[in-house]
Amino acid sequence: MNRTTPRRNPVLLPAAALFGLALAAFGLCQAPPAEILSGLRTIFTVEDVLITDYIAVAGMGAAFVNAGLVTLASTAILHVWDESPNGATMVTIGLMSGFSLFGKNIVNLWPIFFGTALYALAKREPFSKHVNLALRGTALAPMVSFLAVRYHPWLGVVLGLAVGFLLPPVAEHAHRVQNGMNLYSVGFSCGLMAMMAVPAFKAFGLEPASAHYWSTGNNRRLGAALAALCLVFIAAGLSRGPRPVLQKYWALLRTSGRVPSDYVRTFTPGPVLVNMGVNGLIATGYVLLTGGDLNGATIGAIFTIIGFSGYGKHAFNIVPVMAGVLLGSLTNHVDPNSSALQLAGLFGTTLAPFAGVFGWPFGVLAGLLHSSVVLQAGLPLEGMNLYNNGFSGGLVAIVLYPILTALVKRRRPVLMEEDLYAMFASDAPQPPEELPGQDGGDAV
Repeated sequence: MNRTTPRRNPVLLPAAALFGLALAAFGLCQAPPAEILSGLRTIFTVEDVLITDYIAVAGMGAAFVNAGLVTLASTAILHVWDESPNGATMVTIGLMSGFSLFGKNIVNLWPIFFGTALYALAKREPFSKHVNLALRGTALAPMVSFLAVRYHPWLGVVLGLAVGFLLPPVAEHAHRVQNGMNLYSVGFSCGLMAMMAVPAFKAFGLEPASAHYWSTGNNRRLGAALAALCLVFIAAGLSRGPRPVLQKYWALLRTSGRVPSDYVRTFTPGPVLVNMGVNGLIATGYVLLTGGDLNGATIGAIFTIIGFSGYGKHAFNIVPVMAGVLLGSLTNHVDPNSSALQLAGLFGTTLAPFAGVFGWPFGVLAGLLHSSVVLQAGLPLEGMNLYNNGFSGGLVAIVLYPILTALVKRRRPVLMEEDLYAMFASDAPQPPEELPGQDGGDAV
């Protein structure tokens, strides 16, 4: 059967570069150059384990300049090696820009990146096949910083090369066992790697320990900046024609979000931009309404949600998960504005496909379970995996998915991206409310 070939998106990487410049410019406006340079030195010499909010340790100016530099470097790498920028590319940009506010910096990401490049060379495979993983695998950058800062720089480099080299086969296997229900699949893979590395560290007398640098008091300034950014996304999306854009956005809202749900390839840029803006406002609102703090860590989570707005997340499948985490704060007797629960409420949307496939009550259930698992699952990792919620989400997905598949008969079919593209990417009419086969079976 012939498939409609998805179009290459020509504006994604230029827009990402513009976003990186905006982050750097915002940082330069927050502090004088001398203070920013001093802050960058601090960022490069801190161990970076969770939670190391760069705004807390180095100041807002240095934090956002670092985020801009990492985003620009990542965009340049993707421009050279990513042959077909799509939703996965947008995810990578969201992760790199977000986590460069708390854990990744323009220094500690390179050993892991080059380790994955060496793997591609050893396998005689094109690096384009692994470039997104090479960047996302920098979730383990705290391992590099920990050894480099506390012991010797070359120890960090060697470990980073080894981690980057070994990650691709682990990620390939771990991706399969999660059944597309955990959007942060690489986070689960990195968690497995950290689960092996941290006990080894301790066996050799190395004592990693998690940290808690958490800035407060910036909600008004950062909230206004985030709101403005999200409104720009929405306005840019609607500028392409409000009526057709909103029609396609409504179609996007009715997708399950299960991997693969590449909205960049499936829909035109307009609906994706609207989705980015709406999701960003929802995430920012969640932090503010629960009495949380806008800082490097929570904004990193918001940028991640915005990035995944091109690959699986939308308002209808993230809100139930957030509600589940909020409900979990009551059962766990933990304040919803605690740092762990704030991040769980945002990053827990990695389980959004449960709401999309099985319905919103099961999205609430997934969020409820995640709120408990994430408080314990990261303890053995000692803050070495920046994508800790991805690790916890993978555990929940592996257990919950087969249970729901066995017990829940009515669920949304999961169409491959080519099918979605054929339905929505052109000016074809919207699909009916219930697609054929919606009552059962898994269409993957």
